[in-house]
Amino acid sequence: MARYGIYGSAFDPITYAHLWTAWTVAVRRNLDKVIFVPSSDYRGDKGRKLTAGKHRWNLLQLAVADNPKFEASDIELKAEAWEQYTHDTMEHFKRMYPHDEVFFIMGADNLANISSWSKGEELIRENKFIVMAREGYNMLEIIAKDPMLRNYELDHFDLLHKGLNMEISSSYIRDEFSVGGDPRYLMPDVCYEYAKKHNVYVKG
Repeated sequence: MARYGIYGSAFDPITYAHLWTAWTVAVRRNLDKVIFVPSSDYRGDKGRKLTAGKHRWNLLQLAVADNPKFEASDIELKAEAWEQYTHDTMEHFKRMYPHDEVFFIMGADNLANISSWSKGEELIRENKFIVMAREGYNMLEIIAKDPMLRNYELDHFDLLHKGLNMEISSSYIRDEFSVGGDPRYLMPDVCYEYAKKHNVYVKG
């Protein structure tokens, strides 16, 4: 039985923190594969239009190409944000891997509001999660205080308490590019070169 981790984010752009986090989770939890799932171009929770999916997808593919444990899926990217919820994405991968274990990878900040997500109760009830620690979030306390989360057994949530607080902000990289800065060492070289070549984050 294989073990798959589904890692969803805007990846706008993907950073070394995303890659390091995915690798650390894969190693610590013996995952055979981490599947990166970039979100649709418009996510209401972000309150802004994301960078064109074409560029985010190309950057992501460049970033994961040299690691056989990593791959990318455009299941959400090619759908409208209101047509493909996280619950639907997980159902898709469970159908793909019916005899394997499939986990949703997320941060403690998302654990704090997952109950309010669309199809949130079904998502929580029907899936298992690997939850990464975030500064300022007590994961056990979040579960204990949330009526929906505590309705389900704690073994739905595999809590990683230490060592996953590397912070490289995608927004910082976007801002640096937009003002003529040079965030070269915050992302893989191939992604940096692509972003520079195509002026992905240059305003105007």
